[in-house]
Amino acid sequence: MASPVSVYNSNALDTHISSTSRESLKMELLADVCLLPGEDRIIDKEIIYICPFSGAVKGKVLITNYRLYFKSSDADVVVMLDVPLGAISRVEKMGGASSRGENSYGLEITCKDMRNLRFALKQEGHSRRDIFELLFRHAFPLSHGLPLFAYVTQEKYEENGWNVYKPIEEFRRQGLPNSKWRITFINKNYELCDTYPTVLAVPFKSKEEDLRRVAAFRSRGRIPVLSWIHRENQAVIARCSQPLVGMSGKRNKDDERYLDLIREANDTTKLTIYDARPNVNAVANKATGGGYEGDEYQNAELIFLDIQNIHVMRESLKKLKDIVYPNVEESHWLSSLESTHWLEHVKLVMSGAIQVADKVSSGNSVVVHCSDGWDRTAQLTSLAMLMLDSHYRTLRGFQVLIEKEWISFGHKFASRTGQGDKNHADQDRSPIFVQFIDCVWQMTKQFPTAFEFNERLLLTILDHLYSCRFGTFLYNCESARDQQEVRSKTVSLWSLVNSKMDIYLNPFYTPESGRVLYPVASMRHLELWVTYYIRWNPRIRQQQQSPVEQRYKELLALRDEYLKKLEELQLSDSSPSSRLASSPTPNTSSSTSSTPSQQYTHLQTPF
Repeated sequence: MASPVSVYNSNALDTHISSTSRESLKMELLADVCLLPGEDRIIDKEIIYICPFSGAVKGKVLITNYRLYFKSSDADVVVMLDVPLGAISRVEKMGGASSRGENSYGLEITCKDMRNLRFALKQEGHSRRDIFELLFRHAFPLSHGLPLFAYVTQEKYEENGWNVYKPIEEFRRQGLPNSKWRITFINKNYELCDTYPTVLAVPFKSKEEDLRRVAAFRSRGRIPVLSWIHRENQAVIARCSQPLVGMSGKRNKDDERYLDLIREANDTTKLTIYDARPNVNAVANKATGGGYEGDEYQNAELIFLDIQNIHVMRESLKKLKDIVYPNVEESHWLSSLESTHWLEHVKLVMSGAIQVADKVSSGNSVVVHCSDGWDRTAQLTSLAMLMLDSHYRTLRGFQVLIEKEWISFGHKFASRTGQGDKNHADQDRSPIFVQFIDCVWQMTKQFPTAFEFNERLLLTILDHLYSCRFGTFLYNCESARDQQEVRSKTVSLWSLVNSKMDIYLNPFYTPESGRVLYPVASMRHLELWVTYYIRWNPRIRQQQQSPVEQRYKELLALRDEYLKKLEELQLSDSSPSSRLASSPTPNTSSSTSSTPSQQYTHLQTPF
């Protein structure tokens, strides 16, 4: 745990401001921000925020070990910023001591959440040196030997979010183990694969030695294992990494037989292998020892899904940011949006997941992989499972899906988001998880009654993907989290979410257990997620809550109020309430013993 950091007083305030005035300014600023338990003040300073929408705004900035907080001091222009330091990817000095022009000397901050910030300071006396050094140090703690804020916070919640996902319980919910599939603990010490979870589901007929031989032929030892099984037809979604075929076209009989065991488990005529990559990329990977399954895999068919790699996705989101921040390119909006190819990539990911879901729904088992099986593979398996299994469309079920397919199976969150790392140009950074959440949002738009959770949950998840306030998305894999004692030393994001579930619930949710969702993955039906990508622009009208949804919530609140009054009346006068309960009412059985609140709870308003 980090020791409390001492507070550095600003040296940019005018010399005539007394220490008393200075303290009152500080207290005024701090009165507006509610610090988290364990959050310490680092520095506060008078500064000018170069707002891209309102121009130069004078105010005060507070930097803690968790956030950068700014509030304008001008009563006419109210501007407030509250940025978790984990969302900062780059801090640069703007201008020099000899720079000319108003507000040309200061700091430029690039954020991971689709915005940039510019601050100006006075040029005299190196006024930015202290704030730059302290901000740089605390925005990138791991680069400076400091702990991530998740290890410092003292937040407490009633529910322990780390208990949301228990692998054995989730396999049991799916009906496993059974006569065709078994649970193995061969990876309990991460010896088979250091980026896989400890509990795996594999074909019943496979032996532990078979698994070791297959691991030797799969990139990073990531063997094909079960992600999901269809309760009726027993078709499965299995995930893995590419086979190590290489330029010489190596074969591995154990790997070929192992895939055939997956096919045999439900007597699938042909096992479908979905390779997420474009064909040309898969062929190119042979040069580095990778590759794909060839004709030697009998009773199997290989389909390429043409989803681009992490570098293409990173550049695509950069282009999107360029056209939406700070100003939206309105004159050629459609052509500008098309040029980013972002929605095209979203379409290909969704289209691939639809193919996986459709194949499994029709009774055919599938194997999904990309290169290493932790980026595009996670997108495809989790989206297909979301389409096939209504449990994952509930608030808690969605948490399980993320824990299972993304966190436990080793999506490289630390590398992809650059947690606590100053190396902003790291080529491992990529918005793969953001793209997945975007696909989920597209599905919620097309099926507004199918999901128990709302858009606010998706925004909260993405905000804390970067914030480093919770341990949920820290590090690259389970073995690293175990080594860093994440579960015992940090708080889970699901502790926060499940402590106030009401704000994340969709009022239009209608449970349908057997329904498979097939979203339309065409450019005509996909939308840019304005509420996320353009939320910092006050000139863009945000997607407001619909009048129908607002009225529905009002009616629910009114119902609760009347039920409460009814219960109070029953408690205050037991004899009339007992007569009321005993007298039969139209369309109500006289044997009904439910309380009024129980009777009303199950009523649903049709829309």
